[in-house]
Amino acid sequence: MSGSLRENVGKKDAKALRYDGQVPCVLYGGAQQLHFSMGLDAFKKIIFTPETFVIEITIDGKTYKTLLKDIQYHPVGDQVIHADFLEISDDKPVVVSLPVKLTGSSPGVLRGGKLKHKLTRLTAKGLVANMPDFVEISLSQLNIGQSIKVKNLEFDQIKFIDNANSVIVEVATARGVTLTPEEE
Repeated sequence: MSGSLRENVGKKDAKALRYDGQVPCVLYGGAQQLHFSMGLDAFKKIIFTPETFVIEITIDGKTYKTLLKDIQYHPVGDQVIHADFLEISDDKPVVVSLPVKLTGSSPGVLRGGKLKHKLTRLTAKGLVANMPDFVEISLSQLNIGQSIKVKNLEFDQIKFIDNANSVIVEVATARGVTLTPEEE
């Protein structure tokens, strides 16, 4: 993605940029803050997806590796009106929100239990090189009445910031479920 530096910073300048189809943006986390603008169409491929991207932004010939940290929308429509980017480096840890992907089929669900996916994203801290694209959780060992919590996840070199006792996914007992004597 590419952007151009903003000459003036303020309400009038931001309003004029939005009128021209541009989005005022800020890049922070480096030596100094940069105020720049980007085209509205450039945001469509990075905001309407559950994925977390490392975005390379070129401003006046210099390329920055960034993460989209915050985005503001128009209160009535879904048009982007402002974006904040965080400059990242390979040796500094970052905090990102990773999507959760469930794989496999649960024996508890096959017997009539109800699958409840409570957390769809997890907040993780670590180096960018060690960050996975998503957190994959296997449901193959999940029976009726069992759950997977944040503290049950084991990843090398990244740490989850969410509450350790938060339930990510569970199989609840449904009305018509029959339990075997061992499960009771």
